Amino acid sequence: MRTGHRDLTVAVTEAVAVTGAVAEADWTARDAAHRRQVDRWVRPHQQRRRAGRTHPVLDFLFTYYSHPPGRLRRWHPGRGTVLLGEAARERLSWPFHTELTAVDDAGREGTGVALDVPAFLQQRRDTVAWIAELLSATAGRPASFGCFGLHEWAMAYRPDDGAVRHDAVPLRLGAAGTAAVVDRARVQCSHVDAFRFFTPRARPLNTLQPTRDTQVQLEQPGCLHATMDLYKWAYKLAPATPGELVGDCFELAADVREMDMRASPYDLADLGYPPVRIETAEGRAEYVAAQRGFAARGAVLRARLLAVCEGLLACSR
Repeated sequence: MRTGHRDLTVAVTEAVAVTGAVAEADWTARDAAHRRQVDRWVRPHQQRRRAGRTHPVLDFLFTYYSHPPGRLRRWHPGRGTVLLGEAARERLSWPFHTELTAVDDAGREGTGVALDVPAFLQQRRDTVAWIAELLSATAGRPASFGCFGLHEWAMAYRPDDGAVRHDAVPLRLGAAGTAAVVDRARVQCSHVDAFRFFTPRARPLNTLQPTRDTQVQLEQPGCLHATMDLYKWAYKLAPATPGELVGDCFELAADVREMDMRASPYDLADLGYPPVRIETAEGRAEYVAAQRGFAARGAVLRARLLAVCEGLLACSR
């Protein structure tokens, strides 16, 4: 979507302040660094896809999360930064980009490419506001660390048709042993997009019955899925999200996904994922320690995402 040229004075009157202009050599270096960060996961995924192979742990990052790998590799500077140089003009064919006149650090005026904030908000303002509400509510709620990753076990609990979600991977304890762990535990999943995959027999066992309508009221920062979803909110705010923030959120999601599946009922040792045996006291302690670390990392990224939302919403007032 090319939205045309905006003069700097026009941008300011629309509350789309330009905070800086970046020379081509500088922003292309940041672009390359972003691609190096995410290509640790993107390139192997693309190779597996070409070979027709699947991965029960890592495919989730590209299938459950709908952001295409090519879009993930795109770096954006975020709101208010003008990219100078001929290479930036390719971005005029990308959604929500426009030309802006700006002054670089040497005092030279030039035309570059930047996020078209008015066009972005015209289509996405309600989404930005909802994400901001969710992030703020989650950040203001105390973290809970008592779920022990039982959501994955509930997804494999006594399925009516006998099939489990990852049927190509064996259950460590078998079907009966998996069910026994759930029967002995207190299942307390607060995340709607984990709960919706519970088997019908597992749903009544959960202490909460989360729905989309109660997501803002129930989501809490200790939840592994809420932490992984920071990546979803980062790409849903793109291209207003700085690429460095998207990359950091994706990296955290990848780390959380590994722990999520190591603590699951599946035997993934042959793929290099030793189990976290949450059916034991030692395994639960290991899980909670990792959960606390992820929550601390997530709190920093959640604050950065909330700042993106608040900056955008300030432009529409």
